[in-house]
Amino acid sequence: MHRRISNNFTYVSSCVKYMIFLLNFVFWLFGGLLIGVGFYAFVDKWQATGWLKVDNFYDVILNISLVMIIAGGVVFVVSFAGCLGALRENTCLLKFYSMCLLMFFLLEMAVAIMGFVFPHNMNSFLEDSFTDKIITTYRDDPDLQNLIDFAQQEFKCCGLSNAGYLDWGKNEYFNCSSPSVERCGVPYSCCINDTDISSGLVNIMCGYGAQNASVAAASKKIWTSGCIEIVRVWAERNLYTIAGVALGAALSQLFVIYLAKTLEGQIDLQKSRWSS
Repeated sequence: MHRRISNNFTYVSSCVKYMIFLLNFVFWLFGGLLIGVGFYAFVDKWQATGWLKVDNFYDVILNISLVMIIAGGVVFVVSFAGCLGALRENTCLLKFYSMCLLMFFLLEMAVAIMGFVFPHNMNSFLEDSFTDKIITTYRDDPDLQNLIDFAQQEFKCCGLSNAGYLDWGKNEYFNCSSPSVERCGVPYSCCINDTDISSGLVNIMCGYGAQNASVAAASKKIWTSGCIEIVRVWAERNLYTIAGVALGAALSQLFVIYLAKTLEGQIDLQKSRWSS
């Protein structure tokens, strides 16, 4: 004899359904926060500079406020699809959600493989693609300037490429042919000690004239190595930690994809039961 299935029975697991909903609700809020902060920074920059240059891909990717808005928009849309798909038991939204997560996962794996298998090629690509653009737009974009200063201070580096502190000769303010008082200098964030001991204030002139000095002489006042190489060395020293975090993030994504596909299957089973 076959057991009769109760009318109240459902193949859809409430645990799986609400776990997907809650996880995506958190990311949905995070996406909204990114959009809000990015939009605020965008408006603030617009009011300060009165212009926005987006002539090519690099203008977009190096504009931090735009990147935050775009990233926030992607997270907002995908997580909203996951929330609504789980809550309303909509298989179309769940398929869209799991497909997006799979695409993100494959993209992350591709970048990770390129970084670990071809580290020097990745370094060359970053140097060739971004060095000139980042260096030349310093001072033109306040957000990018703050990010560069933060990176140079935290990683104890100056410039981006293997040329190191000499990269700043490509900037119109620090170029040796510039009429500015900063000519042949580097930003204060390159200085080994950028704080005046007596006053406790940042000495913005500590890097003046650094490009005229040899590497040995300049290294007494400023960091001389480029940031890309310093970051690469730092990543190699912390390889196991970075790999552990990356593996944890990858497994989490695969687990959520598994939950979404499981819920899809349960919904299809429930629909087939109704139809029969």
